[in-house]
Amino acid sequence: MMEKRAEFEPFRDKMEKAAQSGAAIDAFERSYDWLCRGSSGVVNEESIDPVDALPEYGEVVSGAETGSGDLLGETVVIKLNGGLGTGMGLERAKSLLEVRSGMTFLDLIARQVEWWRERTDAGLRFLLMNSYATSGDTLAFLKRGYPRLGSEAELEMMQSQVPKVDVATMAPVTYAERPELEWCPPGHGDLYASLLGTGWLERLLAQGVRYAFVSNSDNLGATLDEGLLAFFARSGVPFLMEVTRRTPSDSKGGHLAVELGRGRLILRESAQCSEADRSAFQDIERHRFFNTNNLWLRLDVLKTVLDENGGAIPLPVMKNEKTVNPRDGGSARVYQLETAMGAAIGCFDDAAAVVVPRRRFAPVKSTSDLFAVRSDAYELTEDSRLVLADGRGGKPPEVILDGEHYKMVDQLEAATGEGVPSIIGCDRLEVSGPIVFRGDGVIEGRVVIANRGKESKRLLERVLRTGEYSL
Repeated sequence: MMEKRAEFEPFRDKMEKAAQSGAAIDAFERSYDWLCRGSSGVVNEESIDPVDALPEYGEVVSGAETGSGDLLGETVVIKLNGGLGTGMGLERAKSLLEVRSGMTFLDLIARQVEWWRERTDAGLRFLLMNSYATSGDTLAFLKRGYPRLGSEAELEMMQSQVPKVDVATMAPVTYAERPELEWCPPGHGDLYASLLGTGWLERLLAQGVRYAFVSNSDNLGATLDEGLLAFFARSGVPFLMEVTRRTPSDSKGGHLAVELGRGRLILRESAQCSEADRSAFQDIERHRFFNTNNLWLRLDVLKTVLDENGGAIPLPVMKNEKTVNPRDGGSARVYQLETAMGAAIGCFDDAAAVVVPRRRFAPVKSTSDLFAVRSDAYELTEDSRLVLADGRGGKPPEVILDGEHYKMVDQLEAATGEGVPSIIGCDRLEVSGPIVFRGDGVIEGRVVIANRGKESKRLLERVLRTGEYSL
């Protein structure tokens, strides 16, 4: 039973004045109680077992089960769209970043939904979970380019925001210079409180919607899959996570495990790992399955679980200590409390996971990722997904661009002004120092390029094969 704390009342008052929903307040109260109890949130290696085997996509999806037109009418596609991409120098919704031939993330998402709606009269629902920072730009973009998708009221579910906690006082932080910095997003675990608090959960259930497919707007490979929808509906499980096999580039991401004692599947994130367990956490042979953040939910069961837990899913909390103003290291130290939506796998009886092909996971978290998806290592499908090219054998190229010269999108675009070279045959590309790529260039194998000078230099050789190249 959660302890009711008088110290939480200033947070409640602040959130109520900011018109946050009761469900969002209740969820944050749980997180604050966790913080006050001094919980570490660490999931120790000795408390879990690796996941040995899971059903494979090819085993659960067959041609006979892909005629799921009726199920589409009971389904909503939810895209998490609250991020600004500030880490790459962006100042508006990350989903408005161009990823291929003049098309943005949001173009591809909208075209995917239109493709499905054109194929069936079932009336597939579509929702964006926006934040206060992304709502205006996103809705204006869709109104201009995709009015057939629906009105603002039909397309948007607003993500909540929560106060930052002053480390010194454990009270809501105050920052008069920029009051908006007193708030932070609560992580994508806010999905559940937002569904409840905005009324969308009741609204969808009343419309006969039972199934939800949820994914990040920056995962270009995540789209509705008829075979997986049919499998999910037939299985009767309340929660299904899509996972894929970890590669070296995924070693720091959350992995699936089995909780000893209860035998439930759980998700362990990097923030929940002690330093002593770091090597085991990053051992991709031991912990082999990586959460893609593509989730399937039974909305009627979700409502039952929310009702049983007082309107909030009891998700593990992650504590991030930062300064209230990220650009001012001398400003007050704060805790930002976040939850991950995939962690809900440990909150449902009979939750399950399925191993999907790597083509369903093409996230863009950095300019290195953006370089890769803009290249010929990825292909645009008929239904507007950007997936690994057939020639990649299901494995993405590992691209490492140094942060000093390529962290921001404008830096990357200056380096690729002539175009992105061919890397379909590249296993690993590591670049340090300022260079300009050849638009007609070809990079194959494992290549290291270094410019130790301060002036940008254009690559002269058109074809670079395995080796080190100094400019």
